[in-house]
Amino acid sequence: MPKSPKIRLRDRASSQPVIRLMIGFQLFFGLLLWTPIFFEYQRQLGISVADILAIQSIYYVAFCLLEIPTGMIADRIGYRRCMLAGGAVLVVSNVMPVSVPSYWGFLVHFLLIALARSLVSGASSAYLYEFMAANGEREQYKQAEGSARSYSLVGKVVGWPLVGLAMQWEMTLPYWLTAVSAVLAVVMAYRLPPLPDSVRKPTEDPLAGSSISRAPVITSVRESLGLLRRTPMLLLFMAQGVAVFTLGRICQVNLFQPILTADSVPLVAHGMVMSAMSVFEALGSARPGIIRRFLTDSRAVFVLTVVMAGTLALTVPGNGVATIAALCVFALAMGLSFPIQRQLINDAIPPTPYRATLLSIESIIDRGVCALVALALGSYLAEGALAEFLLLSAGASVALMAVLLAVLPLVRRRVTRGGEAAQEVLSAP
Repeated sequence: MPKSPKIRLRDRASSQPVIRLMIGFQLFFGLLLWTPIFFEYQRQLGISVADILAIQSIYYVAFCLLEIPTGMIADRIGYRRCMLAGGAVLVVSNVMPVSVPSYWGFLVHFLLIALARSLVSGASSAYLYEFMAANGEREQYKQAEGSARSYSLVGKVVGWPLVGLAMQWEMTLPYWLTAVSAVLAVVMAYRLPPLPDSVRKPTEDPLAGSSISRAPVITSVRESLGLLRRTPMLLLFMAQGVAVFTLGRICQVNLFQPILTADSVPLVAHGMVMSAMSVFEALGSARPGIIRRFLTDSRAVFVLTVVMAGTLALTVPGNGVATIAALCVFALAMGLSFPIQRQLINDAIPPTPYRATLLSIESIIDRGVCALVALALGSYLAEGALAEFLLLSAGASVALMAVLLAVLPLVRRRVTRGGEAAQEVLSAP
């Protein structure tokens, strides 16, 4: 039987097709062109603000419920197959607001997006990390992840400024264009090569593209949770990422339009503002190694999270120009922090066939917090208390970082002492 083709990352020339395909997948999968206008789009259809935010809260809860099952599916059937499935579901999800323009249509739309993103969230990172680690380039993973994220943001920079105009020309056009983009993501995932033989076991399907876990579902969950309990540094890095993800998600999706509307920024300019934010986020994502000259990865995430919280708070007293400037600095800090956080999480996961499941657990924590925050946001907006919500969110994020900054050295020393004790036992006669 002929062997499946492989691309070795040690060969710099042959590594580029893999990186380019991952960049293409991230670009087209993440190109949700309706993001700057979906809030106003639903309002024009007669959906109330309370219902819009209720859908968002349900979306986050659904993401939490789907994360572990889809992570286990990725570990069982392969990372590439999950990426293919996620892209296909995303295509269907973007047709729903056009075919069923109502509360229920948008609810199904966001539930399908939750399914698509949960299928991809752990699988795509696990695929890239395992591919690079198996070929001796684990240290370059952060740059590869950052580059893929950067190029995906460049696509948004190009597309988002035109969304307001596209919506004025044809109200449904942003959703159709996003569906076409999702089709292209499926093509990119289909063209990805399988992982190297050192990752797959001999009995595995070479088309799966992952180190497949054949353990029973209950065993997979128990082993993953047991590994999480035995890896305290992984738990801390997951908690550290909660503030980064929650601030980024709530600001860019749930608060973006209310903040600009409160400053009387016209709807047609919302896509341009989000595009400007994406430029700064792309700059940060493209060069995550710059901050390493001054700070370790874990401290860098702490500092960048505080910057994100501070700039979010600065949108409260600002006028339109000052608010846009604060949002751009916020985006730059988020762009720098994301690939660093991904590297910390992946490095903290020991060798295991449950990498995607563990990454899914991290996503559950992030989305669970987002669900609670989105639910609370509806009440604050209904009472006209946006400024209070922004200040409270910033304060809570800084407080979480302060607690983790104090706890992290203690846990690190405990882990080091435990490793030394284990080494003494192994070396004893």
